Amino acid sequence: MANVQTGLKALDALLPIVEAHWRVIERGKGRQRQAILGEHPSSYSENGYGPPCPLLPLPANSRYKLTVDVPDMVSYPLPQSSSSYSGHAPSSVAMVSGLHPSKMNCTRIFNLFCLYGNIEKVKFMKSVPGTALVEMGDEYAVDRAITHLNSIKVFGKRLNVCVSKQHAVIPSQVFELEDGCSSYKDFAMTRNNRFSSAGQASKNIIQPPSAVLHYYNVPPCISQDHLLRLCMEHDVPVFVKFKMFDAKPSSKTISGLLEFENKTDAVEVLTVLNHYQIRIPNGSNPYTLKLCFSTSSHL
Repeated sequence: MANVQTGLKALDALLPIVEAHWRVIERGKGRQRQAILGEHPSSYSENGYGPPCPLLPLPANSRYKLTVDVPDMVSYPLPQSSSSYSGHAPSSVAMVSGLHPSKMNCTRIFNLFCLYGNIEKVKFMKSVPGTALVEMGDEYAVDRAITHLNSIKVFGKRLNVCVSKQHAVIPSQVFELEDGCSSYKDFAMTRNNRFSSAGQASKNIIQPPSAVLHYYNVPPCISQDHLLRLCMEHDVPVFVKFKMFDAKPSSKTISGLLEFENKTDAVEVLTVLNHYQIRIPNGSNPYTLKLCFSTSSHL
């Protein structure tokens, strides 16, 4: 009888620990998104996110093991470590600093960061000028953004992209930016996210910034001169070389390549003109100009 009572007491003591582990598991499930991840940085293995996750040990306490037959380990997947996390716990929120105060806003951050994963929300921090939080589809999208965008120059300022300690962007302290735009914007429902289905994700090639931009979803009536004027009207660098891909006679859109003097110019143009709405005479709906970094280094 004494042994039974001892076992029951040990089980009562163990239950809070098991419940705590299950709460962690449920929180992890709740944070998972439906975003399609696409291609990962080279630090990930070809068959997934690296080697099997380590098991999380229960606190060592010999009295539990002596009286109750329970597993020594509780297993659930932990995010894989990456050098870009810089010691921080994985998060689906990136912190971006070094933003130009009058030329960067939520939409332009979206235009640049959407190349590496879905964007949920963007919020500028009132207490830290030139800094924004970007909530992405998952922590792997954040890792890709850090890998490819950290330390690049945008509008003469060098970006610093790192993992945020926050795990979600909360729309508090909304204010007006220097250009008159809101400091907060929700992009969860936008059709311009590029990783929301398997079909979309398969078309994305994860590329670092380069001097050549690939453009697509442009109406056939748009010429090289039209694109040059578009750059000049928005006060961004003009391209130095132009190439249009051959399209089928039945195609409703065209695509091609634009080469700029350097990578910095191309980044600036993409940040400003990605998702620009092109309207044509007698057209019922505008065409959304899509830009991304090309695999070609030059034309």
